[in-house]
Amino acid sequence: MWKKEFDTSYVGFMKDGAKWLAENTDIKLVGLDYLNVAAWDEGVPTHHVFLERREVILLEGLKLDGVPAGIYSVHCLPLRLIGADGSPTRCILIK
Repeated sequence: MWKKEFDTSYVGFMKDGAKWLAENTDIKLVGLDYLNVAAWDEGVPTHHVFLERREVILLEGLKLDGVPAGIYSVHCLPLRLIGADGSPTRCILIK
């Protein structure tokens, strides 16, 4: 994520994967350590799948390198932006 050039080969959700996750699990938060949770070719359709459900929170651009494997509680503190469909968020991990 911290390279000078944008990398379109990053790993992200395709529309069908997002749909399966939303319909078949009780997952409420999806986070990725790149700029988008959706695969490069499927950005808008994938976001629509997640956002139509209004139950799945998307976190993009997480900086997780250096975090040891383990069980954590995550607390997300978004900015309150009136009329916005997204917001910068500070996420805190508590072990």
